[in-house]
Amino acid sequence: MQPGTRLAAVDLGSNSFRLEIARLELGQIQRMEYHKETVRQGNGLDADRRLSQDAMQRGWNCLARFGERLASFKPTQVRAVATQTMREARNREEFLVVAQQLLGFPIDVISGREEARLIYQGVTHLLPQSDEKRLVVDIGGRSTEMIIGQGYSAETMESYRIGSVAWSMRYFPDGVFSTHAFEIAEVAAKAVLDEALSIYAPGRWDAAYGSSGTVGAVADVLQQAGRVPTEGMITREGLDWLRDRLIKAQRVDAVRIEGLKDDRKPVVGGGLAVLRAVFDLLDIESMQYARGALRHGALCDLIDREGSQTDVRTSSIERLAAKFSADPAQAARVGRAAAHLLGQLLPRLKKSERLACERQLEWAARLHEIGSHISHADYHKHGAYILDNADTPGFSMHELHDLSQLVLGHRGKLRKLEARFGDTLFMQQLMALRLAVVFCHARQEPNIDDIRIAAGPSPEHGFTLTFRSGWADAWPQSAHLLREEVLAWQKTPWGLKLEMAAA
Repeated sequence: MQPGTRLAAVDLGSNSFRLEIARLELGQIQRMEYHKETVRQGNGLDADRRLSQDAMQRGWNCLARFGERLASFKPTQVRAVATQTMREARNREEFLVVAQQLLGFPIDVISGREEARLIYQGVTHLLPQSDEKRLVVDIGGRSTEMIIGQGYSAETMESYRIGSVAWSMRYFPDGVFSTHAFEIAEVAAKAVLDEALSIYAPGRWDAAYGSSGTVGAVADVLQQAGRVPTEGMITREGLDWLRDRLIKAQRVDAVRIEGLKDDRKPVVGGGLAVLRAVFDLLDIESMQYARGALRHGALCDLIDREGSQTDVRTSSIERLAAKFSADPAQAARVGRAAAHLLGQLLPRLKKSERLACERQLEWAARLHEIGSHISHADYHKHGAYILDNADTPGFSMHELHDLSQLVLGHRGKLRKLEARFGDTLFMQQLMALRLAVVFCHARQEPNIDDIRIAAGPSPEHGFTLTFRSGWADAWPQSAHLLREEVLAWQKTPWGLKLEMAAA
């Protein structure tokens, strides 16, 4: 990535949407602009976990404004991520279809552990380098992430379904603060976070840091009140003082505390209760507020994705393949054959899009046999299930699902992928992968240098595979499997034809 390149990260949080625009200078990310809007989508989820129309509209309005600001950016310069509310929302696709059009860029719904990893990256890149073991806590609107790491490496990551918006709605529903309400909220928070005690116990980390919304708001208030030993430092005494101030005010609309912004007041009670529970449970004496956050981690990830050696997804794929004992030699053979075929199929894509497509197919080839570790019967189904449910650092949920669909479809009937028949790029990847598996069925290097494949301009024209005279006689088993493949593709809108090249 060239020096001076502009980058942007969009964080669709449960309480606020944020846009960070930066410039890459001498390997460092320098802030250019920062925009934040309190959207509070987290309180728009009903009992059936569906986003209300009002909550979706608030989000769309914000993203339309962000999209206008990002109009001059290229796809490789922007990363947009959505967190807990989108993870929970059953109608998230309805929201995302419109949201991505308004923003002008894809929006990745990321898992809780992936959110934790990005938070840690954002925090550590903005802190001085150190060998200390760091505990990082981020209390968001509907989830709380905890991470232990050293340097730039996150070692332990968890996400808990507890946050400032959710806890404020549940335990301070009418905006009323009382000693009893705080006691109940803190006990409930500890019940959710109880398992964190064994993972994040004192002695496993050297210093505690807090990131983003709730911690930042509390740190600002305590700073203004002179209740901090050093700048940005939160202590137990400070948390007790803030709780007492809220109880004294009794109601949200009566709170008058310097440094507490109006948009934070409706969720400060829930956020404070969760923070106090974290302090008590993990026996934290003080916590330093850190400027880095999820959006900064997303910016770092943009830079790392530029090369396969620095892309964390590459190492995640290798770890997953090793964990499920996938045959690396066979995966490499299938990968090379698939790449050879896809290179003939791909339309004239932009370089970045082509590389992304090729990399995705390479990963699918690397993982296409991971389900065999569970059972050889229906191993493609087991592999797809693993990918849809594994915590895989670096990947968004939809990226993993796309991989799972390629693994699911690399063998067997195609009807199971009917929902993807209209996706030309996916069908081209799938064709390349299925044919590669056919050509490599004997688990040896295939002879496909003279084989050519072409795709028609539309599905009804299908695919045409051309091979030289005598190839079928030289490779009878492969030829038989190709004829079976023709039958499989007849049940799709695409179709596959086999032709012999003219002498």
